Amino acid sequence: MMKSLEVLKLFKSLHRTRQQVFKNDLRALEAARLKINEEFKNNKDETSSERIAELMKIGSDVEVILRTSVLQGVHTDTNQVLLIPRKELLLDNVPFCDTPKQKS
Repeated sequence: MMKSLEVLKLFKSLHRTRQQVFKNDLRALEAARLKINEEFKNNKDETSSERIAELMKIGSDVEVILRTSVLQGVHTDTNQVLLIPRKELLLDNVPFCDTPKQKS
């Protein structure tokens, strides 16, 4: 019973992440929805706890990669791609120091 709740939680988390990552891109939203649903449907009869744990790990890794690594781009009229970063992808820029600190 506990495993099925964890699987459902991962399923919902993947769909929420999909909606955030591919916002305003209907084609990508639909493709991601179909892929998530297909993978869960293909493995719905899995009974081995080791295999379920492995699949859960893969699913959570995919969710992290989507959330932290995927960046949207939009083609412009000038054969360029305009990148649209999400707020959580923007990190503070740490200045680089050419001079090493002196040891005291």
